[in-house]
Parts: sequence; C-alpha cells; structure tokens
Amino acid sequence: MTRVQTTLRGSADDIGWLQKTPGFPPVEDGTQRFEEILGDISHGLHALPNDYVYLLVPGLFSNHGPLYFVDTKRYFSKLGLTCHIARIHSEAAVETNARELKDYIEELYWGTGKKIVLLGHSKGGVDAAAAASMFWPEIKDKVVGIVLVQSPYGGSPLASDILREGQIADVETRRIMELLICKIIKGDMTALEDLTHDKRRKFLAKYPLPPDLPVVSFHTEAGKSPGVLSTLSHIAHAELPWLPLAGAASEAPATTAKLPVVLPLAAAMAACALHLELRYSEKSDGLVSRKDAEVPGSVVVRPNRKLDHAWMVYSTDPEAFRMCEALMSLLLEVSHKKNRASDSGSCSNTTNTECSTSDGKE
Repeated sequence: MTRVQTTLRGSADDIGWLQKTPGFPPVEDGTQRFEEILGDISHGLHALPNDYVYLLVPGLFSNHGPLYFVDTKRYFSKLGLTCHIARIHSEAAVETNARELKDYIEELYWGTGKKIVLLGHSKGGVDAAAAASMFWPEIKDKVVGIVLVQSPYGGSPLASDILREGQIADVETRRIMELLICKIIKGDMTALEDLTHDKRRKFLAKYPLPPDLPVVSFHTEAGKSPGVLSTLSHIAHAELPWLPLAGAASEAPATTAKLPVVLPLAAAMAACALHLELRYSEKSDGLVSRKDAEVPGSVVVRPNRKLDHAWMVYSTDPEAFRMCEALMSLLLEVSHKKNRASDSGSCSNTTNTECSTSDGKE
C-alpha cells in the first residue's frame, strides 16, 4: 500500500518547495524591465559592452545536440562580443561540472583579463550556480553574475518521478535509466539524480548561493496547442558516408554530405507539460515547473509567451538570441545595482571624508 501511495503522490509535495521553505530570500520581479530591454534590442539598441566574456553553459544531453547554443554564440560574435560555450560533459554530475566550470572561468579570466558573465540553460544553470556556491572565494572577483534559464534549481518533477525510491517498479525503472544514460550515451547516472528534488534540497543546504552574487532566473510555460505537435527542431547534422558508385571516380570528395537531424521536441515538451499540468496542476516548460525554476534572491523574469524547454537553445528564431542578450543586459543592471548598494553600505560605516576620497579615486 505504501508503494501505491508513494507512486500516486509523486512530486506533489516537492514542487515549489523553495517557496515553502522559510529562510530563503525573496525574489524580485524583473519581467517588465526585461521586456523593455528586449524591445530596445529589437529596435537595434544593444547595451552589452565588450568589457566581459559571455559564457554559455549548456544543459543535460547537450553533447548529443551539437547545435546547442551554436546560433546564439554566432549572434553574440556578430555583435562584436567575446562569447564562448563552456566545454563540459553535460551528462556529468553537478559537482563535477562545477569544478570544471570553476577552472574554465579562471582560464578565461586570466587569458582575457575580463570578468565572466554566465548564462546557463537547464542543468547548465544548475552547474553554473553550483560553481559559484562551491568556489565563490576563488571566483568572486572573476564573475559578474549568472543567468539561469529554465533551470531546475529546486529540482525537476520528471527526474524525481523517474528515480523516486519506494514507488512501483522503482528498481526496474532505474535499471532502464542506467542502461540509457551510462551505457548508451556514456553519461553519469548522478547527473539525473542531481536534478531530483531530494538531491537539490541536500545540495542547497550544504552549498547555498552567495548572497552577493547577482542572479537572474527565467522560466516559461510550454504551449500545448495542436499546432505545436507538428513542430520539428533542428538539433544536429548527420554526416552521410561516402559510397563510390560503379564506374564513378574512386576518390572521396573533400567534404562529406550532411543531413539535418530534426526531432519533434516541441511535441514532446507539450506532452510532458500537459502531463505535469494534469497530474500536479503545475505550469511548466515541459521539463521544469515554473516554481522550481525561481532562484531565491534572484530577479525573476516570467514572460507570458508560450516557450518550451528546448526553444531557447535550438530555435533559429532571432527572438531567442535577443532574449539571451536581454537577460544578460538585465543581469548587468542587477550587478551594477548590487555594487552601488554595497558601496553605499561601505560608506555608511566610514567617515564622509573617507567616502569622498574613495569616490574621487574611482
């Protein structure tokens, strides 16, 4: 009977636990300001300076989608900005990737002399936040802030429901996932476990976010209309083998033919979003509930438009790139605001003469 109850209850008590837990700092709604910045960008007004390195951190299974963030990086490069996609194993554990990102941040900083602005999508946002939480003293002076886009900061109900112990067929389900993640895609099972609500609770209790870290969190709701079911997403290119024909030249061509790989990601996201809404009455982007994507203490962007979990990183719509730019622009504003507040607080603890001298030096 207990297994049946556990199975039926699922993640009902876990979704939104961040908002239910006392002690976490409140969020600030930055949606209106985000929309204003996005409008300016749409009219050709770009505010991002080339004073920083803009680092995009990909999410789970991105190693199997080589176009992940590629168009976004190209867009930033055309703006004359220094932009990189983090070289991490997306299917590795959160703590493993946190260490990799810490080293990568230091490498970029010492190589360019510029501070790093991070934008992480999905698990990439969780990895980026973990790097700050675990290694803040080492990277504090090298990082401007972090944008978490559709990240399961509080956990994912899908990951929790798949791996929950004590439910019906829990052992069999875990074996299937281990076969898929460990054997087929050569990943680490811990990567999925780290996104369960239980693991996120334990991690955040051990490694809370630094209070002085500027953070913007962004979450959406997936569309579930019939038209979404026919949408295909271009996620990769498959190289076709060269097969010489009888009587034709035997030498292989200089370049191999490439076939676009498309998947009905939008349809899958819509189905998952509908499942979560019917089972838990929760809005989601298909993989992450809106409540679990709100980072305590962050400036939260809650757009009304219907966008699924894969749209931001695989869409060729220029609006996706502009949104990333707007989110990073908003993060810089949040960072400047925090710095001014910190400077003001420092001055309040010193004499007016000392503050005036300090201001004059700056």
